[in-house]
Amino acid sequence: QVQLVESGGGLVQFGGSLRLSCAASGNIFSIDPMGWYRQAPGKQRELVATITSGGDTNYADSVKGRFTISRDNAKNTVYLQMNSLKPEDTAVYYCMCNVRRSYNSRSTTYWGRGTQVTVSS
Repeated sequence: QVQLVESGGGLVQFGGSLRLSCAASGNIFSIDPMGWYRQAPGKQRELVATITSGGDTNYADSVKGRFTISRDNAKNTVYLQMNSLKPEDTAVYYCMCNVRRSYNSRSTTYWGRGTQVTVSS
């Protein structure tokens, strides 16, 4: 099995910063990609950012220039640095990892339990 442990959420004022972390552990051969999604009350879950093992990144238009995704392949950990936070960034943030358990196995998507980010105006 694979476990994802998220940390770093909380309450922050408009314009503030937070850093989310997500560490994957268990039976892991490779993870590609790793990423973050978010879900606000009454809305569907949406992509925030993803990063491949090679470092290629993809961001939602709403966070470009404010959020930075990074990863430590040796630690199977993905980070999300969030700057210039706005009230509309308030949501539960979920870590996503696409995991292969061996070199010839198919990949499986795992999700973290989510961490709340609240931005006050």
